[in-house]
Amino acid sequence: MKIHKLAFLPLLISSINLMIFTSCTSSKSTAADLNPRVILGDEQFDQYGPLLKERRIALFSNHSGIVGDKIILSDGSVQFGGFTSSADKDLSLIPFGRDLEGNPVTYGEHILDFLLSQKIKVEAIFCPEHGFRGTEDAGSGIYDSLDEKTGIPILSLYENDSRHTINPKNMEVFDTLVIDIQDVGLRYYTYYITLYYLMDACAKNQKEVVILDRPNPNGFYVDGEILKDDFKSGVGRLPIPTVHGMTLGELAQMMNGEGWFSAGKDSCRLTVIPCKNYTHQTKYSLIRAPSPNIKNMRAIYLYASTCFFENTIVSVGRGTDFPFEAYGSPYFDSLDGVDFSFVPKSMPGAVNPPFLEQTCFGKDLRSKPLEEIFLAGCDLSYLCGAYQKAKEAGKDSEFWGKVRLREYYWIDLLSGSTKVREQLEAGLSADKIKSFWQTDITNFKKLRKPYLLYKD
Repeated sequence: MKIHKLAFLPLLISSINLMIFTSCTSSKSTAADLNPRVILGDEQFDQYGPLLKERRIALFSNHSGIVGDKIILSDGSVQFGGFTSSADKDLSLIPFGRDLEGNPVTYGEHILDFLLSQKIKVEAIFCPEHGFRGTEDAGSGIYDSLDEKTGIPILSLYENDSRHTINPKNMEVFDTLVIDIQDVGLRYYTYYITLYYLMDACAKNQKEVVILDRPNPNGFYVDGEILKDDFKSGVGRLPIPTVHGMTLGELAQMMNGEGWFSAGKDSCRLTVIPCKNYTHQTKYSLIRAPSPNIKNMRAIYLYASTCFFENTIVSVGRGTDFPFEAYGSPYFDSLDGVDFSFVPKSMPGAVNPPFLEQTCFGKDLRSKPLEEIFLAGCDLSYLCGAYQKAKEAGKDSEFWGKVRLREYYWIDLLSGSTKVREQLEAGLSADKIKSFWQTDITNFKKLRKPYLLYKD
């Protein structure tokens, strides 16, 4: 396994709301010198270009693969990454694809177009859940197609919840797999699962893998239960915590080094191009929605906690402008302490959301200080509070929804075992439940340490 060792310069962050920002047209370089912008793996063609010359390439990416996270504002200025802190705006609430004034931004060059411009021979594109353009509903089948712009075949790895494997014939069309996709660092976010199956197939077929690394927006902490083997599913594949705190490049090295591929330990011919000027404490702002229902940075931070409501009697706000930033249920009407309501609507990315056109009553988390969200980490208090409301409404027996894979509830697959559900039903507090996984978190941090590319 080859790893490109690059200098890691710490990015100083003076405010909890500070996001990465650099204008390539600015003549004032003092701030940039003190806080150099994060340089993504895909910007370092001098590092990975020689690995791709005279090779047939397959690309694993989607709409998020914008080289350098480059955006062009309405006034024509160019930026890389997100925005700086502001005295009068909570920047975590700014919708992806908009500037500080609410104007739409234009995105820079996609990695596919860039590789083609560099005369790299791209033979195929692999796409994950939500499709190559990132517009499909969660869990929707994605089928093989052609890229409209280039005519290159797009080969789906998410035809349905059970298919992640690659057609053996597709392994014959390329020599090297290049990966450039934005993840959010959570075990139930499915892009890393697709990556796992791709790398597993590459290991078995002696194909090289090159990862153009990107920051993990939730990379500044590790939290949650370790997934147990019997609970592997389409929303969890590896024995890692809910929040693993690694970039895809680091996680790929761990998959390879721990022997998690069917071909065995270090069986994948892997090269990682690390980011520059990035550490695990960098609060990096994304430039566009990594999936349809993650609409701003606050949703990315809250996703580790509110995703546990999926497939329960509680809506996470799919079908609104603020999914994962609020929660509620039609059954919570008139209950004490319920101070917010919303009505899910059909919209792109949420065509048929839970409780469509029904009023849901619950909590709005959009005004919760980021400091509190960061401190709480994987916060079970929302789940515990909603379960108590369900008991008040006489709906606790229905709270978890329908039994799913292998007679488990969806919460069991999301959390990694039956423990969270059973302990919550037994009346344990959120803090008490979290205390049970702290030793496992400590051991996991030791296990992952050899694979880290960036300082904690």
